[in-house]
Amino acid sequence: MALALVTGGAGFIGSSLVRALLARGDVVRVIDNFSSGKRENLADVVDRIELVEADILDERALGRAIEGAEVVFHEAAIPSVPKSMLEPVENHAANATGTLRVLEAARRAHVRRVVYAASSAAYGDEPTLPKIESMTPAPISPYGGSKLAGELYMHVYARAYGLETVSLRYFNVFGPRQDPQSEYAAVIPKFITAALAGRQPRIFGDGTQSRDFCHIDNVIEANFKAAAADARQVSGGVFNVACGQATTLNQVVALIGEALGRKLEAVHDAERAGDIKHSHADVSAARARLGYQAAVSFAEGLRRTIDWYKRPG
Repeated sequence: MALALVTGGAGFIGSSLVRALLARGDVVRVIDNFSSGKRENLADVVDRIELVEADILDERALGRAIEGAEVVFHEAAIPSVPKSMLEPVENHAANATGTLRVLEAARRAHVRRVVYAASSAAYGDEPTLPKIESMTPAPISPYGGSKLAGELYMHVYARAYGLETVSLRYFNVFGPRQDPQSEYAAVIPKFITAALAGRQPRIFGDGTQSRDFCHIDNVIEANFKAAAADARQVSGGVFNVACGQATTLNQVVALIGEALGRKLEAVHDAERAGDIKHSHADVSAARARLGYQAAVSFAEGLRRTIDWYKRPG
């Protein structure tokens, strides 16, 4: 059985990936400093994994965590545009320098492949849609810039050192275990939990901004495909991971209301600095070279997610 290391494995995406790896029989190790990840995300599997509680900037701890790994799924980051606007230096250290540390540790440990959680924030607010990987990146937030820097290091390590790398540009991932409580939480868990509590969902802006929302199960599948694909086809490459469909925030609120059997009215606040107006992905490269398919549609993913948040406890 292969050993997989998941950095940031206590986060929303990381912990989902951990469960999927265990389900297919992999040996799993996690490194997380719990700055944004949560212990409860791993509570039901903690006795089946090896957990290294440390920061990826801790070179010695990272070296121990990566030893013997065949594949590294690099999910560790400070995943927030608004927070990056307030703390750009800390954001760069975690996201850009942290990625460089992971790559260097992987090179020294002779890891076969590193799969990196890149971000659609790299595209910025350039109006051309859909977003395709050949576009010139133009991030408008320190978060987008730091994630793009990680992509560049992934490409460099593939070219300079022969380390197999794949960068996956996630577009607005959502699903179970996504934290709705944080000030910087993603919109779907915030909207769902507000509606379930009888509160009005809160939208920054007029709600016409659109996103290519992608259910977590699609993201897990993309990671598995990226880890297994022919290196000659993918190493050093960047691939969009999305559904290929744009949905406005106003539409999301309406769909949640339909699922709950009542009409929801959102409250609107001022737009936030660094937020992108529209996001819509071309996923043809991932389909052709990774074999990726978004098997879970946005509507189905939203239904599954609402059902999960409705569960007691």
